[in-house]
Amino acid sequence: MRELALHILDIAENSISANADRIRISVEEDLEDDILKIRIEDNGKGMDAATLAKITDPFVTSRKSRKVGLGIPFFKAAAEACEGSFSIQSALGEGTTVEATFKHSHIDRMPLGDISSTLITLLIGTPEVHWIFDYTFNQNRFTFDDEPIKNILEGVPLSEPAVMTFIRETIEEGIQNVRLESSIKQI
Repeated sequence: MRELALHILDIAENSISANADRIRISVEEDLEDDILKIRIEDNGKGMDAATLAKITDPFVTSRKSRKVGLGIPFFKAAAEACEGSFSIQSALGEGTTVEATFKHSHIDRMPLGDISSTLITLLIGTPEVHWIFDYTFNQNRFTFDDEPIKNILEGVPLSEPAVMTFIRETIEEGIQNVRLESSIKQI
């Protein structure tokens, strides 16, 4: 994968496959501490200890369509190659949390990529899931929660072009504003 947003998409798809109906994606960029942290938390079916112990093995997958699962091992390898770390916690019936930390300035760190397109893909593809996205840049935070939008729309699909445009603009402006606030505070 060429950008971290695609890793986020892959891990979130795992959460969907685990029957999660609430998924929180958090991205934190801290330039002072030189850290980029990505966290995906779900309330899916979770994993038992034996499965959790083998989950970073590329030859282990719960999918029936293929015999390898490369998403988590590649995400782990990407973080560790950039002086970062990777962790995964899970419990049966409680859900799973995946977290990868990267050295922000590392020359081999992939760009974050098109996070708004990743989020829109997830929102449109699984409107039954409650999606929450947190973006933090140097202690300034933006949160996008799709539940209030779904409540206001009362049955209007998220795939409606005007709704998709609104969601994309909300996410992109939220990220830009948080980054701008940080820049202003540094002046």
